[in-house]
Amino acid sequence: QVQLVESGGGLVQAGGSLRLSCAASGHSFSNYGMGWFRQAPGKEREFVVVIWSGDIPYYTNSVKGRFSISRDNAKNTVYLQMNNLKPEDTAVYYCAARTRSTGRVGDMNSYDYWGQGTQVTVSS
Repeated sequence: QVQLVESGGGLVQAGGSLRLSCAASGHSFSNYGMGWFRQAPGKEREFVVVIWSGDIPYYTNSVKGRFSISRDNAKNTVYLQMNNLKPEDTAVYYCAARTRSTGRVGDMNSYDYWGQGTQVTVSS
């Protein structure tokens, strides 16, 4: 079993930056695809980005050029650096881990483990 714990959320003004962290327990972290999703009030959870070890990250179009994902396998941690934040980025951000490379990157069912979420609020 893998436990994921997010941190780093908060309130920031538009144009500002935040860095989210997701710490994973358990073994074989380097073998997991690590992703971030977000859910805005009244909306469905949506895919943000996924990264596999040694591979190029895949971002949803709305965050390309502004968000950057990285991972530190020695620390079992994945990071999401968010720059030039916009009010529409306001959401609860969830970290997710997947053990299989098959399945669409944006499909929640492709992910096996989820964190509890961290709130990001961007004021205008």
